[in-house]
Amino acid sequence: MHTNGTDPRLWLRAAGLRVTAPRIAVLNAVATQPHADADRVAATVRQVLGSVSTQAVYDVLHACVRAGILRRIEPAGSAALYETRIGDNHHHLVCRSCGMVVDVDCAVGAAPCLEPSDDHGFVVDEAEVVFWGLCPMCRSTERPTS
Repeated sequence: MHTNGTDPRLWLRAAGLRVTAPRIAVLNAVATQPHADADRVAATVRQVLGSVSTQAVYDVLHACVRAGILRRIEPAGSAALYETRIGDNHHHLVCRSCGMVVDVDCAVGAAPCLEPSDDHGFVVDEAEVVFWGLCPMCRSTERPTS
């Protein structure tokens, strides 16, 4: 979770960003809807603030990712998704059918996937693991393949 509690104002101040209504609305939207794409975030922000351009929402999302307030993930075939859970090296499960995304903690020890078999001279500070499969809902509605 976020290291500065649940108040987006604190996140923004800690990152050295101005506290503005659009930034607060975007951070609240992402906090309440983890793994939301920019369009979903924009729709939620508009419910709170009224008329806000999609570009303004993108600008806030990008600024917050750059500042380390939000994490951006991009599962293959999906739009970029945003979440407030940062800095803990967690991973994601993605349903191949409905696209649902859920968090999964790193399975073994402390960040084991930060040690590649050959680092090619890189200093690795983050790894992304995406597990793919079918969620329970999609598995229950799947037709047998006989």
